[in-house]
Amino acid sequence: MIRRDFIKNGTLSALGISLLSTTETFGQLFSSTSNNVAGMAKNVIFLVSDGMSSGTLTMANLLSKRMYGHESKWTSLYREKKVVRALMDTASADSMVTDSAASSSAWGGGVRVNNGKLNVNADGSHNTPILQKFKAAGKKVGCITTVPITHATPAGFCICNKSRSNQNEIALQYLPLRFDVMMGGGDKYFNPAKRSDKLDVYSEFEKADYQLAKTKTQMLALDSKKPVLAVFDNDSLPFSIDYTHDKNYQQTIPTLAEMTVKAIELMKGHPDGFVLQIEGGKVDWAAHSNDTPGLLFDQIAFDLAVEKAIEFAENDKNTLVIITTDHGNGNPGLFGEDNSDQKFDLLQKFKHSNDWVLNKIQPTHTAADIIAMIHDAQSYAISNEQAKDLLEHYKKLDGGGLYNVRKLPFELYGKIQTEYTSVYWGSMEHSADYVELAAFGPGSTLMNSFVQNTELHDLMLTATGVNV
Repeated sequence: MIRRDFIKNGTLSALGISLLSTTETFGQLFSSTSNNVAGMAKNVIFLVSDGMSSGTLTMANLLSKRMYGHESKWTSLYREKKVVRALMDTASADSMVTDSAASSSAWGGGVRVNNGKLNVNADGSHNTPILQKFKAAGKKVGCITTVPITHATPAGFCICNKSRSNQNEIALQYLPLRFDVMMGGGDKYFNPAKRSDKLDVYSEFEKADYQLAKTKTQMLALDSKKPVLAVFDNDSLPFSIDYTHDKNYQQTIPTLAEMTVKAIELMKGHPDGFVLQIEGGKVDWAAHSNDTPGLLFDQIAFDLAVEKAIEFAENDKNTLVIITTDHGNGNPGLFGEDNSDQKFDLLQKFKHSNDWVLNKIQPTHTAADIIAMIHDAQSYAISNEQAKDLLEHYKKLDGGGLYNVRKLPFELYGKIQTEYTSVYWGSMEHSADYVELAAFGPGSTLMNSFVQNTELHDLMLTATGVNV
């Protein structure tokens, strides 16, 4: 079950990172009890914290230790020398700074493609996605995510498409594949009332003998007899910090860890094994909005999924677990020596994300209204001038950020919030940084200490002995 403190207190446990001592080598970083022979992994669990800069990992661990009194599972894997640790170059075919479509395609298809493409090369040719390869080899396969199931990261493991934006089309591409578990958000891509073509994609999946789930209760009742499509919200799922303070969310929408446990349950009995991709997609969305509470508590929620995956793998002893990110985003960090501890600790009192706050503000509000709302949601009082600056932007709605449909002033608010948390941002965009990569279990020692993202495609096939 999910950690008791999550259930009892409505809070999440933690994730972060620690550095290796200078005397430790990458070759030491694997469990002596793990079976690391190529071709001996029956299952693969591939976990992606989308858009996770190294500062995100660091600050989530700091928050975890100070708020919950323990380090993250990811950190403990490093400290206990249970994983092989590496750095990964995330570039796409046409840029040193990748997007999620090209990055997932590098893993999924084994070839670098241009940004925006899903396993489609510049000449129009296609690269067969890895879950199609594993399905053909007889394994159960699936993806779970906190953003639409049609989004770039799951799609890169599943299908080929000339544009990641074609999510209506991607929903239909999933249908004939009959993948065993697909869970996430994205109702607007399946619901006839929300699709521009009015096609009832849910009905098409039902006709093809899929099980459907739209609530946590329905998800928990699923069995392994038929393939599963589970869609829990219109677009992405709620930010974790908002989720933990909303009983309706908790009753109707599963956490990433809960989806992880259920997905493993549905696939673990298969004699030929399974391959599961797990994405914490809202980490990236928060980074694009410079939303510190959204970012850190979703990173913490991702670590709960890491914990559940490792727990299964340690007991199973036949499962390769890969933990990484597709690219950095925003490069946030905790800065300043004066009162930075006290300011950072303020995050422990937050009840809502910046996304929640800014969507609650209306142009008719006064500066006093905004000051009171932010104090209630995030436990600090901005100045009257800062409130007026925010309110001014609601007259013109000119804010930036990739997932900022309403053009809200996320960048401005992130800068204001810095004064109270000491968390600073470098950008609202992806970075070219090399990223953290860890591997646990059979096949983990196939990984070098510095890899190109495409290498993970062949590593997974080699570790499982699948020849395609």
